[in-house]
Amino acid sequence: MVTLGERTAVPRQCQGGRGGILGACEGRRHTGCRLLCEGSREARVIITVTPNAAVDKTLTVPNFQTGFRHRASESLTLPGGKGVNIARALKELGEPVVVTGLVGGRAGQQIVEALQRENILNDFVHIGGESRTSTAVVDPTTMTQTEVVEYGPVVTELETESLLDKIEYLAKGSRFLVLAGSLPRKVSEDFYSVVLQRIRKHRCFVVLDSAGEPLRHGVRSRPNLVLPNLREAEDLVGHEFHDDQDLVDATAMVCDMGARNVIIKTQTGCVARFQVGRKQRVFRASIAPLETVVSTVGSGDCFLAGFVSSRFRKMDLPECLRGGLAAGAASTQRYGAGVLDGALTAKLLDTTEVQELSARS
Repeated sequence: MVTLGERTAVPRQCQGGRGGILGACEGRRHTGCRLLCEGSREARVIITVTPNAAVDKTLTVPNFQTGFRHRASESLTLPGGKGVNIARALKELGEPVVVTGLVGGRAGQQIVEALQRENILNDFVHIGGESRTSTAVVDPTTMTQTEVVEYGPVVTELETESLLDKIEYLAKGSRFLVLAGSLPRKVSEDFYSVVLQRIRKHRCFVVLDSAGEPLRHGVRSRPNLVLPNLREAEDLVGHEFHDDQDLVDATAMVCDMGARNVIIKTQTGCVARFQVGRKQRVFRASIAPLETVVSTVGSGDCFLAGFVSSRFRKMDLPECLRGGLAAGAASTQRYGAGVLDGALTAKLLDTTEVQELSARS
């Protein structure tokens, strides 16, 4: 597996100057930092942004029922939030990744320390509020899961501006920038749109994975790729889908809204529309169902990681979709969001199928 240090010579922790993963030497003392700061063509880094980072707890509770006292048979605590989950999966797939976002309080410190133990590079903005905790209860007897997600901290305008500055700084040397997840309280719903406008000059490939109004605002600022799931896509276009043609039509509608490329994730695969030169290419992709599923928490995040990893390696679009589906399926065999086995992901590639459709909606 290739680490960030091996590809870009970025130190695991830069010790000089102001502190922080990349900000310490301000691009002068280390080769890796200089590549990131100067936006060199040799820079090979993926940045994931998690405005609403969390401490994620997964509890395994057989025969779970509401209104009763239970004892969990297993418990797993990990740093989370969509961008963190995506970064964890990208690292397992061998890609150089740096996580940024907002963290605060004891929970925020727990997130940072846990990421350091996982050897995932991070450069967060620290805030006054307390980072949220999210809990998922998985019942292995019924194969169901229940999630309880906190709103997150209240964030000030100054803290939001600090995050915008941080993202713009990190974007200078990144090839891919992933904006992922919900927004904390008091952060404007057009936050992702503002990010897209501020980093446009850096010409990195921007992926947006959110929902509701943050997604709606962000799409208008022309991200390179959006990846809503079925329900999020229905909310975005304003009506329910009844068949595959509705999905194909919806990809065209989302592109008309501003997205350059779109993938709509479904339970069995996805439908994707890509702009290639002056033409559009549409694909339907699927993967054979696995006999057993341990947990589906974070499988969409792993799908995104698998797609970005393949695209990062400049693979053809059908292969990128295969990579996404394989990573998403592999994650269902492990507890923990963003947790997957790279070897199983490679093995599952052979169980995927990609069909190109007519681009006409």
